[in-house]
Amino acid sequence: MATLYIVATPIGNLSELSLRAIETLKGVDLILCEDTRVTRKLLAHYQIKTPVLSYHQHRELRKVEYIIKLLKEDKNFALVSDAGTPGISDPGNKLVEKAIESLGDRVKIVPVSGPSAITAAASISGFPMDKFIFMGFPPAKKKRGKFFKEIVNSKYPVIFYESPYRIIKTLNELKDSLICHGRINAFKIVVCRELTKKFETVYRGTIEETLKQLGKSKVKGEFVVVVEGKH
Repeated sequence: MATLYIVATPIGNLSELSLRAIETLKGVDLILCEDTRVTRKLLAHYQIKTPVLSYHQHRELRKVEYIIKLLKEDKNFALVSDAGTPGISDPGNKLVEKAIESLGDRVKIVPVSGPSAITAAASISGFPMDKFIFMGFPPAKKKRGKFFKEIVNSKYPVIFYESPYRIIKTLNELKDSLICHGRINAFKIVVCRELTKKFETVYRGTIEETLKQLGKSKVKGEFVVVVEGKH
């Protein structure tokens, strides 16, 4: 029986990789990854010599078919993303779906849990997080207004990702939505930059306070935003 391991990798600090993940990556026949250059850096750090294969679920249907073929030959794979847990705003879900669809009970899907930017940000937010909503990345163009409206109207904290290229624009649009709904001072937010990396920074306060803090620094790195729920 073939096994497809879904392996969480560091979101920043390379020391986050678990012992189980190291053993898994050493033991499989092939490692599927987003960017072979990023994954090879991690593998070299731990002296893991397993071959790698790039996998992008949105544009490589032939490669998916090739992977399924190898799984049918009882090959064992590990799927990793560049950072964090595959399938969470990262490649993974389509391959898992296709593997189950094609092989049924002839394939085991095994999670090797570990780092996730979502839970890292939630754990330091200071907000009640027994229930929260994760919304991935905001839409690049259409339906952005609807995206921010859902955040403003959520009774639970909301977590979303953003790139350094759009973080200021996104926070300003969220601010406009809060003003539109008369809730500009009702919400606090936490903006996490470069979690677990050397230049990790956490900004806290109202959205206006947070924008001022961001304005005083160079906007680089990946961001995770946590918005407090409605009281």
